[in-house]
Amino acid sequence: MEIKKLLVANRGEIALRIMRTAKEMGIATVAVYSDVDAHSPFVRFADEAVRLGPAPSSQSYLLMDLIIEIAKNTGAEAIHPGYGFLSENAEFAEKVEQNGLIFIGPTAAAIRTMGDKLSAKEAVSHFDVPLVPGSAGAVKNLEEAQEAIGRTGFPVLIKAAAGGGGKGMRIVERAEDFEEQMQLAVSEAQSAFGNGSVFVEKYVGSPRHIEIQILADSHGNVVHLFERECSVQRRHQKVIEEAPSAILSDELRAEMGSAAVAVARSCGYRGAGTVEFIFDEQHNFFFLEMNTRLQVEHPVTEFVTGVDLVREMIYIAEGKPLSFSQEDLKIQGHSIELRVYAESPRNNFLPDIGTLKEYRRPDGPGVRVDDGFEEGMEVPIYYDPMISKLVVHAQTRSAAIERMIRAIDEYRIAGVETTLDFGRFVFNHPSFKSGNFDTHFVKNYFSPEVLDSIGTQDEEEVAALIAVSIAESSRNQNKSSSTVSNEVKYSRSEWKRNRGALS
Repeated sequence: MEIKKLLVANRGEIALRIMRTAKEMGIATVAVYSDVDAHSPFVRFADEAVRLGPAPSSQSYLLMDLIIEIAKNTGAEAIHPGYGFLSENAEFAEKVEQNGLIFIGPTAAAIRTMGDKLSAKEAVSHFDVPLVPGSAGAVKNLEEAQEAIGRTGFPVLIKAAAGGGGKGMRIVERAEDFEEQMQLAVSEAQSAFGNGSVFVEKYVGSPRHIEIQILADSHGNVVHLFERECSVQRRHQKVIEEAPSAILSDELRAEMGSAAVAVARSCGYRGAGTVEFIFDEQHNFFFLEMNTRLQVEHPVTEFVTGVDLVREMIYIAEGKPLSFSQEDLKIQGHSIELRVYAESPRNNFLPDIGTLKEYRRPDGPGVRVDDGFEEGMEVPIYYDPMISKLVVHAQTRSAAIERMIRAIDEYRIAGVETTLDFGRFVFNHPSFKSGNFDTHFVKNYFSPEVLDSIGTQDEEEVAALIAVSIAESSRNQNKSSSTVSNEVKYSRSEWKRNRGALS
């Protein structure tokens, strides 16, 4: 079925990005918006716009029945959920299709299977996909957990089956700490997700986070579009992504790609999705989870493959087969993305809100800014604090890093704290430049003092400060780890309840 009108059930930069591709395809668009977003660029860009309700997402962007009713009333044949909000909600996908509309994404069954880490592990266990050693399923009691530990040894990771963002997760290094940490993990998982199921697996001490983009149509065709390196994170959420990874050989890339395709086949996947892997120091990789939606970091894949992922999602939803094969896909150059958040890196990355008193995007060859803001707009407290995605592309990784630094220097944002300075620090850091880093980059190398100093010192002094941070990191790595769950807690409970989750 050809889609002629599309409702985008999201806001901000991702709504605008989806609408731009739709417009190029001759598809009319419908925006839905909360009161705080009434004058946002995505609302003006759409062919039609319909109010949902007050700012909190529970009263606007999470109202499934109202969104479906608006789609039907406006004559939209399809709904694209973007990411966050309802994008991985199996009930919403089911309701959309029950109402005779097209859900631009996977089936509800695939979302359910991959939305629970245990059911995902069970699905992929029948395929040739490496899994982290650990319990086969949820551990019902302490005895079952200790059985699993007997096979893996310490340290271990206790993880919530329905978890994400580090919640319901504990690193345990000693047997005498396990019982208490398991009780805490179960309690936190129950509180955060309404599901206290946890499982135990071997803890990978210095992991890299590498993910594979896949596309699957409804005719049995599945391809992977290579990898993205997503190891620079804060609060267990990504800040910087790049494609390709600096560490993968062609052989490993092909092996991980094949594993990702197998994961997609294990749940009868359809559309765009991302298979996430842990990559250890010995270059072993293990399945982590599958994100059943478009990823925030999809632009780096678009840059290095030349494929418009949103366009392909729409074609797949219309029932068309993929127009290219695995052999047709090649990596072209290197791309890096910095998520520009309204956060204060000098204050544990706490969200910041306020008015964008100055807002000037960078420009020039190989620079892309996906955003949903303009000068004079307010960054609201109700949603994720991301202002934009700053993405660059160049022929080599080193050229892409230099282009990113130039783009950061050109980006002008005043009125709120942002992660731009943090990005500049990362891209100038020897460990990032060499490709020798893991998910502990922030813990190992970053401190507010270093960031403050970089703004005022010359290049030699900056190099000295970074050298000190590396030396300090070496000392810290010999100390025992603290529990993963000791993450920064937002002081604003309203923010926590209402923001759309991104990962």
